[in-house]
This record gives sequence, structure tokens and C-alpha cells, in this order.
Amino acid sequence: MSSIPESVVPGSVNLPPAPWPPAAVTPTEAIDAGAVAEHIVASLNDALSKRDHAAVADLFLPDPGNYNVNNSLATGYWRDHLVLSWRLRTLKGPAKICAFLDERSQVPPSYCQSVGPDWLTFEVDESSGFRRPQVTDFRPAGGVTGVGFFVKVENGAFGGVGRGVVRAVEEREGVWKIWTLFTTLEGVKGMDERTGLRREIGVEHRVVEGRTNWTERRRAEREFEEGSPEVLVIGAGQAGLSAAARLKMLGISTLVTDKNKAVGDNWRKRYPQLVLHDPVWYDHLPYIPFPESWPVFTPKDKLADWLESYVKALDLNVWTGSEMTACFWDKEHKRWTVDIRRIQGEGHAEIRTMYPKHIIIATGHAGKPYMPSIPGIDSFQGGSYWHSANFPGAKENGRGKKAVVIGACNSSMDICQDYVEKGYDVTVVQRSSTLVISSDNIRKVSLGVLYEEGGPPVEDSDIAVWGWPSELLKSLQVDLTSITEERDNEMIHQLNRAGFKTDSGPSGGGIFAKYLQRGGGYYIDVGGAKLIIDGKVKVKHGQEVVEVLPRGLKFTDGSVLEADEIVFATGYENMRTMAEVLLEQELTDKVGGIWGWDQEGEMRTIWTSSGHPGLWFHGGNLAFCRYYSRLVALQILAKLKGLERQA
Repeated sequence: MSSIPESVVPGSVNLPPAPWPPAAVTPTEAIDAGAVAEHIVASLNDALSKRDHAAVADLFLPDPGNYNVNNSLATGYWRDHLVLSWRLRTLKGPAKICAFLDERSQVPPSYCQSVGPDWLTFEVDESSGFRRPQVTDFRPAGGVTGVGFFVKVENGAFGGVGRGVVRAVEEREGVWKIWTLFTTLEGVKGMDERTGLRREIGVEHRVVEGRTNWTERRRAEREFEEGSPEVLVIGAGQAGLSAAARLKMLGISTLVTDKNKAVGDNWRKRYPQLVLHDPVWYDHLPYIPFPESWPVFTPKDKLADWLESYVKALDLNVWTGSEMTACFWDKEHKRWTVDIRRIQGEGHAEIRTMYPKHIIIATGHAGKPYMPSIPGIDSFQGGSYWHSANFPGAKENGRGKKAVVIGACNSSMDICQDYVEKGYDVTVVQRSSTLVISSDNIRKVSLGVLYEEGGPPVEDSDIAVWGWPSELLKSLQVDLTSITEERDNEMIHQLNRAGFKTDSGPSGGGIFAKYLQRGGGYYIDVGGAKLIIDGKVKVKHGQEVVEVLPRGLKFTDGSVLEADEIVFATGYENMRTMAEVLLEQELTDKVGGIWGWDQEGEMRTIWTSSGHPGLWFHGGNLAFCRYYSRLVALQILAKLKGLERQA
């Protein structure tokens, strides 16, 4: 059984950190980064044009044991997001890279051969200082000097265009190999996003009989007066809106529904003191970045208002006060039949039947709030109890009242802080250890350089981050976590001394590993740590609640905590549970658990084919939604336009 820090989403794979490659043999000042990049790209294009996949594979760092020198255990990776295939893949080692390219060029026969020899071509991207080739040390702890550079890539088989990043290391003197190659699809020629030079005109400067104005056109579009949307998105948070924005720019008709009365209510209705713990530079949504006057950390109500304005600015079609009441997959017509109940005014509701070809479940990366079933909970005679998802905030003047918060991560600590400020006697129940990192170190170490004031364009930063295969991202995070823990050493030491136990995440991979592999289990400190250290929040560690008493809680060790109010900050179930609620029919066995890594280090089920026709899952924080919304939209485009090998 895994220890708590190693816990991951059930069914997912806890990949270990990958080994680092050797540093360059050639002195740093003697390395010509541009020449290295041009040679690698020319060799790659030459081998691809000849269909010599063994030669392509030979450009990568060899499998362990095949080195001429250095005897490193590192190997080469090709991480691909939709350029090579309509799946998210990470190919580890030359043998797998070669085998995959062989497979792609043979099935079906027309896929590559029909488009001539240059079906896949690369070009060094020198359009900015950040993108152009440069000598760099890839490892935060130092000692892995190599050459990094951005590339442009085209797949002539279907007109795909994308970008990527290459990280090359010197296998032996003068011989450079690809350590990691990342390719990500950004568009399809002839089906370009309607932005920039391809934006809509917006008016016709001539006499047109029966011409309508913008308001009339928007109403007809938003109400789907002439038919059904091609895509139905469930949920109008950052996930649903980012997906809708990407689909709109591709000309794909989309409707977003949300049961809340207003866009943004999914944030607006949460506990009053909630503020995003990620900084603004990391959180931009597609197409409309936050203004330069935006605060570093976004209050929940400000974000809610921003989401409302986002819908209006991008003309997204959103129905609030709406929920799906029936849903059926029509195998014959390859579409859904969906009944949507929509509230229109006071006490009036209508049912609309729609026939979308695709449904995106965008209700958040988590599922239903997890409320543990504890004996005696209905007998609680204290003030109130809630799950953190619907906690209304601490009452004013709570002096003399006792609050117990079960759970010890972001939401829990924010709620504890709220209780302390209102005068309550507060205890946090920490059932297992928590990764704690200061907000300052999130900004300056974990996200610094890429996501900071004056940093590179956010989409460049996204490519740099996702360009790391998951095993190597974990290795990177092990180094960064060592740095942050050293900087946070005093805080972490004092927390443990106060009885609040901390950990470093799976394999020491820190906050990113916790989020990607577990979906939680961490606290970004914005003041709660000091409350524990100072004794203003007491800690009950390592015990489970076995019974709710009329005026408190009983634990496995027999101890009792008095309580006037209880908050269960116990997290959420798997996102799959939300789909089971929304979809009337049973999901097929092909739709497995969501979140956490598969064997290759790609995320399971979310952002890719779910296994059920026409069903997609999209969620995560704002940064994840920004990047993956494009991939979800492009995969749906491929389905609708027949771009895939298999429809």
C-alpha cells in the first residue's frame, strides 16, 4: 500500500522521476546553439522525407545501455499532442518512436503517401529571443547544460500546423541528440481560427432587404432558432467557457448550459474569503488576457464578473438556469438527443430538445462534493454543518463558539482563517499529511521566469511547460521542491512542531505532482500557516471521525472535540461521478477513471477521447483550461470534418 505522499488517483500510474542526462562535453562558451538546432532540424526533415524512421529514432538520445560514453540512464522522448495522431501521446525511447512512425505511415496507406514525401516538416522558430536556440541549463539544481529551441511543425497529411520545443544534449563531443521533442497542434490550414486577419467583418455596407442588426443576429444565434448546436457544453466555469471560445473561433456552433442563475455563480457562491492562490500571469483565459491593472491574486467575485464579461465580449452562447433532464446517444445518427430544461422568467420553464454531435462535460476537474457518511451526523445539535463547497462564511462575532474544519488543504485553511478573524475557537482535523508551499515561492520559484511580470507570451510558456514529458516534469519539480522547501524551511519546521504534518508530494515532486497525480492534497500558504504556528488554529492530526455527537465529533482514538459548527473540506469525488449524474444512460465500461497519469504520463480520459462516442471531459485550473481547450476543440473539429484516420 502506498504511503500518503505517494497516493494518486485510484487506477492511475505513479511514474517515478526520470533520470537526468549528462551535461554537454563542449564548454558552454564554445557551443553554437543555432548550428546545433539547424543540424538537428535538417536531419529530422531529411529522415522523415525518406520515411527512414530508424534514422529519425537515431536522432534521439539512445535507450539506456546504448550510449557510447557517459553511461547515463536517460533516454529520448517525443511528446505529441495531436500533430502525429489524434491522441495525446508520449513516446519514450527510440524504439517506440520508430515503431509509432512506422505505424502512422502504413495505416491507412493514403495517410502519408498521398501527400508526398514531406508529410511532416520542421522549422527552427527564431521569431523571438525566447524561442530562438540558446544554450541553457535544463536542471534547476544545475549540471545539465544543453541547447533548447522552439520549432514550427506541419503535418501535410491533413494540413495541421503547430509548434513545439526541442531540448538537445551532447551524447559525446560534437554529437548532439534530441533529449525531448514536443509537438502540439495549433490549427488546420483552411479551417483557421476566426481571429486577426480572419476576424468577421461585422457589417454589410450595402442595401440588403430584410437586414438584421447585431442584437437580432445575436439573439437568433444564442437561442438556436434555426436548429441545434454541434456541441453542447455542460458547465459555464473556466472549463466550459474556454472550450466554447475555442470552438467558436473554429466556426463550430456551440451552446453552454449552466444550472446557476448567472455566469460566474460557480465562483460567486463559494465561501466569501476565497481568492485564487495562483498569480494572474498564470491564469489568463484564451484570447482575452487579464488587464495589466488586474491584482496578482484574483478574488472570487472579481473572477465571476470577469467570466460574465468574457461571455459577452466573445459572443458565447450560454443558457443559465438550464440543466439537462434527459440524454440519449443515437448510434444510428451518431448524435445525442438531449432535453434541456430552461428557466425563463419567474416560475416559467421550457423544455428544448437538441441534437448535438458532441457533449463536453465541463463541470470542473472534480466530481460531486465528497461528504463522508458518518454515524450520528443527523443528530448534530450544534449551529450548522456544511461541505466546503457551500460554506456561507463564518458568522460575525463568533467569540465563544467552536468550529471544527475537517481537511487540511487550500479550502480548509482559507475557512480556518475566516473563522479566526471572526473570533471562533478553531481546530483543523488533518487526516493525512499536506504539502505546504508559501505563496511567495509559488510566484518566484515554481512559476517564476515563465509566468511573471515581463515574462514570455503565456502560450510560449505553456509550450515550455507541457513540452516536458511527465516523468521529466516530475524530475524538474523534485529540484524545484527542494529549493522551495529550503526557502520555506522555518515555516515547514514550525508547522510540523505544531502537529501539522507536511510532505513533499509523490516522489518529492511537489505541488505539480500532487495536482496532476492526485488533484489535491496541498496548501499554498496565504496566512493559514502562521495561525497554526501561533496556536490560533489547533491541529488534530492522523485521526478519522467515527461519529458525530450532538455537540461535537468522536475520533478513532476515542477523543472528542466539541463543535458548534463543522465544515467538511473533504474534497470531491472523481469527475466521472458528475457524468453519471448528468447522463441518463449508463456509461460504457470504456469510460474509465478521470485524472492522474496513464502509463505514458498523459492524463487519463480528460482532454482526449473518453471511449464513448461524442463525449468529452474538460476541466482543471485556469491555466490547464487555457492550454487543453484548444486540443479538445481541435479533436472535435477533426471528428466533424472527417480529418481522422478513424471517424
